[in-house]
Amino acid sequence: MKTVPEGYHSVTPWIIAKGVAELLVFLKNAFGAVEKEYSRVTKEDGTIGHVEVEIGDSAVMAFEARADWPDTPAFLRLYVEDGDATWQRALDAGATSVTRMTDLFFGDRVGRLRDPWGNVWWIHQHMEDVGADELAKRIKDPAAMEAMRYVEESLQSAFRG
Repeated sequence: MKTVPEGYHSVTPWIIAKGVAELLVFLKNAFGAVEKEYSRVTKEDGTIGHVEVEIGDSAVMAFEARADWPDTPAFLRLYVEDGDATWQRALDAGATSVTRMTDLFFGDRVGRLRDPWGNVWWIHQHMEDVGADELAKRIKDPAAMEAMRYVEESLQSAFRG
């Protein structure tokens, strides 16, 4: 018997939200999520007690938060083929920009969005494999460090009151 069942990885994120049915629509429109067959459990009050979607090669689970629970936003990194297109699709689906798509020295193009439930999606497009020697050079480049500063500050400013 396998430790991790087929279709899962060692870590599987849960999104706990108020309005999971609407969250599923967002996930489908923004990230092409596909609801796993037979995964939805609907509670007596009509809310979703459990549901699983596949985004790319990963499972993401969700369930309806109780009304008296505090919001518990998640931070999720999503690797995609076309970061700019995914970022724009998520904006069109109702997300707000946290960090515009930015090329970073380690070979990824990165942008962040906050969905209507407060979850922050880190959109990554892997552009190139960068070896250790090249990383050591790039980290000294002022433009590379400016890009990192922007990415860090954009996330901090997203959570200031």
